[in-house]
Amino acid sequence: MIDSLPDIPRLFTGLAEWSACLVYILLMRPRFNRWAMVAACAAALPALIGIQYLAASLPLELWVLGMAMAAGGMYLFIFAVADVRPREAGDLTARAFVLAELVASFEWQLHVFFFGLEDRHSLEYVLLGGIYLGVFVGAHVAERRHFPQDHPLPVDARTLISVVAVATVTFLMSNLSFVTTSTPFSGRLDPEVFYIRTLVDLCGFVILFALRGQRLELYRSQEVATVSMMLSNQRENYLQSKHDIDEVNRKYHDLKHYIHAIRAEEDAGERARYMDELEESIRGFETSTLETGNAVLTTMLTAKQKQADRYRITMTIVADGSAVSFVDAMDLVTIIGNALDNAIEAVSALPDAEQRLIRVAIHRQDSFTVIRVENYFPGRLRLADGMPVTTKGDSRHHGYGLKNMRSTAERYGGSLTARVEDGWFVLRVLLPAPVAKR
Repeated sequence: MIDSLPDIPRLFTGLAEWSACLVYILLMRPRFNRWAMVAACAAALPALIGIQYLAASLPLELWVLGMAMAAGGMYLFIFAVADVRPREAGDLTARAFVLAELVASFEWQLHVFFFGLEDRHSLEYVLLGGIYLGVFVGAHVAERRHFPQDHPLPVDARTLISVVAVATVTFLMSNLSFVTTSTPFSGRLDPEVFYIRTLVDLCGFVILFALRGQRLELYRSQEVATVSMMLSNQRENYLQSKHDIDEVNRKYHDLKHYIHAIRAEEDAGERARYMDELEESIRGFETSTLETGNAVLTTMLTAKQKQADRYRITMTIVADGSAVSFVDAMDLVTIIGNALDNAIEAVSALPDAEQRLIRVAIHRQDSFTVIRVENYFPGRLRLADGMPVTTKGDSRHHGYGLKNMRSTAERYGGSLTARVEDGWFVLRVLLPAPVAKR
């Protein structure tokens, strides 16, 4: 161990850890309101500094334990203040820990180079404040694109293990020279030791930064593929529904011929046979065809009502097709199709058939078109960024329907909201209607 090297003051290390945690906390949704957040962050600063001084009092043999205590304090800070899950908090802690080590090492290397171990004066604190503020703000700006607010990147067990492994190896290798000089990876000269520590910490942060960016790109490519598949399926479903409706119309068109044949037949047996053929020909088309004044909307609502009938779902529909005449056909399929698919899936799982209720209303209200889909919902709703959180096990492959609906509504300058009212899940899409030309 090199005893002549001055160690980073524990105050500086604790401040760096607190600042690094703050970088990532501000990238996530807050768990509390603004003033509660300020109070929690203010309380965390002396706590993290206190952990550093406690770790400094431990013997050298417990050096790793002291660092584990510091990492644990950072984890508790992040998990308590940011609205994240345990694995997400672990991922953020590993990143914050490496960032804190990098900034503290870099600042202290410059500190010793310019000021040595002389008594502290104002310029030393100017250097400290300038480096901490500049690097942490820069890290926050750089990391911001890796943490999308609309759909957080999930952290699985493998990802967490990889990130923690990188952070652990980075920390051990960067501080190896301070423990022993008898390894091929240790430095022996004072400037060399400082340089190795800062460089290794920088490499660790760059690796974690690159891994996050790579995972985000992979996740987005999977998301695009999933959305494309969903849109393709919706188009196929629409075409199939249109074919079914056309078939129904042809059957009804032929009814008059059956009726004429039955009336003209004098033999009772033949009339009975005609009736049987008539009944068989319309079997499976019991669902009444709606008429909304919009061919796409009519086709889609009729198909969904037929699907609801198979699950013994009571669906009440009041729809004015002219209210959505300005909406592109595929956009209308995206909004209505996803909304009804989610509603049918939700109520079909209810054991009581009397609770399987869906209400659909599409109408013009002032200068807006309102699309409102409601379904009975006896549970509690958890929201994230204004959208319901999926209850399915693999959240990476679910939730795209609502996301597509919202992005489609926003493309028309509208909005999508979801909430629970008196035991009903209410999904409302509000679209500005174009002004009619005079």
